[in-house]
Amino acid sequence: MNTNVIIKTDEEIEIMRQAGRLLSKVMSQVASAVCPGISTLSLDDLAEKLIIDSKAKPGFKDYGQGKNRYPATLCTSVNEEVVHAIPSRDKILKEGDIIGLDCGLIYNGYFSDMATTVPVGKISPKAEELLRITKKSLNIAIQMIKSGIRLGNISSAIQSCAEKNNFSVVRTLTGHGIGKELHEAPVILNYGRPHTGIILEKGMTLCFEPMINVGDWKVKTLKDGWTIVTNDGSLSAHFEHTILVTKSGAEVLTKM
Repeated sequence: MNTNVIIKTDEEIEIMRQAGRLLSKVMSQVASAVCPGISTLSLDDLAEKLIIDSKAKPGFKDYGQGKNRYPATLCTSVNEEVVHAIPSRDKILKEGDIIGLDCGLIYNGYFSDMATTVPVGKISPKAEELLRITKKSLNIAIQMIKSGIRLGNISSAIQSCAEKNNFSVVRTLTGHGIGKELHEAPVILNYGRPHTGIILEKGMTLCFEPMINVGDWKVKTLKDGWTIVTNDGSLSAHFEHTILVTKSGAEVLTKM
């Protein structure tokens, strides 16, 4: 038994299904709005409006402790920004950029969380490959998820997918459990060794979120206390889904 990981009841799972469906609709519309010339703040405004219109609450806004709480609904991470970049009216997307959109919402007391990275107009072949491989690594994980498998097997598969394509996996940022809290146990690494880690059980709700870089895996946090960028300035991509573990496999609650 993994006593520190919360197993959800059927009633809780149904609420989380609804939360996931709402968030996937929001994110589909936000991703569709990405284009050259739009500000990241405009995308944030759209995300917040869509969440509120769906009778849910933003999951990221005011997240954190003390004075340094996240000030927005959406994370808008462009190019070398890995995660947690704060939207700004001065950050205007241009042709050739890639942008990671990461968002969470709260519905009837339960969180849902997802991320996608999308092109801004026409992007370079290397950027296209990065997006494809990062998404593929998440899909490989999803195909492996079921009760009885060890978490390390999945983490190792994500790492292998990235590294055999000459990319690197960010090691200081992780996926997580999710439910009444945005971040619950367990910590989900995107690298590791097979046959290690906890054994997944039916009823776990988990966020798998590979963050993969073109260059080195090392990252740093900027002075705003939130924005995390690659140390070497290389491109980074991020994909994430909220997932329910079942006996037979994974149910993707935030499927777009």
